[in-house]
Amino acid sequence: MKHPYRLLAAVAAAFLLSAAARAAAWTEDYSKALETAKKEHKLLLLDFTGSDWCIWCKRIDADVFETQKFKDFADQKLVLVTVDFPRQAKQADAVKAQNKALNDKYGIEGFPTLIVLDGDEKVVFKQVGYEEGGPDAFIAKFPKASK
Repeated sequence: MKHPYRLLAAVAAAFLLSAAARAAAWTEDYSKALETAKKEHKLLLLDFTGSDWCIWCKRIDADVFETQKFKDFADQKLVLVTVDFPRQAKQADAVKAQNKALNDKYGIEGFPTLIVLDGDEKVVFKQVGYEEGGPDAFIAKFPKASK
């Protein structure tokens, strides 16, 4: 074999891409996410956002959700649900109806609002608005058993 290091590098790259694809995957399907959370004994994070217009939502995405520290934590402890209220982006009618129902159920009054639920849909904690501190401050809010 002429270049065994190329093969090794290709395998390593494929592994890293695969791990990155699994890390902290978000869904819009609340029912399936709840089912997964129960099955895997994880908490459910609902991110109520205005993805295409809310500057603070974009900031929490960049400062917390897109960090490797959060992704690693989420992989182990969370099922992630985006509950989006865009102004420009199109959404399926079923997603709009689901998001309105969740908005009404949890009394959302501003964006971003983050709600963490246990498998019985009990609110573990709620954060309204953007808070400084990046992933460390956000992760610190979780119950000690979650760490």
